[in-house]
Amino acid sequence: MEKIGFDAEKYIEEQSKYILERINAGNSERLYLEFGGKLVHDKHAMRVLPGFDENAKIKLLQRMKDQVEVIICIYSGDITTSKTRADFGITYDLEVLRLIDTFRQYNLAINSVVVTRYEDDEPAVDIFLNKLQRRGIKTYKHRFTKGYPTDVETIVSDE
Repeated sequence: MEKIGFDAEKYIEEQSKYILERINAGNSERLYLEFGGKLVHDKHAMRVLPGFDENAKIKLLQRMKDQVEVIICIYSGDITTSKTRADFGITYDLEVLRLIDTFRQYNLAINSVVVTRYEDDEPAVDIFLNKLQRRGIKTYKHRFTKGYPTDVETIVSDE
């Protein structure tokens, strides 16, 4: 029997087990998770981790769909500069729309989309937000945080 480098099913099983344990521990009202890399079609991880399922992260979320609330964040600068996801050749704003459709295929609801480091007078960002709102997606603008990430006192203050 050939040994695989990464056991995708074990990853999903173990991760969902520990995440659910944290949720059920009830230490807070919510457990926030941030996923690095790509949530779906992660061809890079699949390439560097033989045996990795390119959709392992979304399958993990699907197992916990009754406890999951998904918020997608996108940096406003990636919209205004038309930054492209090289593996698919699409801009990041189109990637968000594709992600929403993919999540729906997995029966996962998208709560909202947050545009980070939003600045006034960004027409491309405003057009994108309007497009999301027309699709019934709640949207939020998050402005630049003064002193981030080093000035912790200011970051966690009421200011």
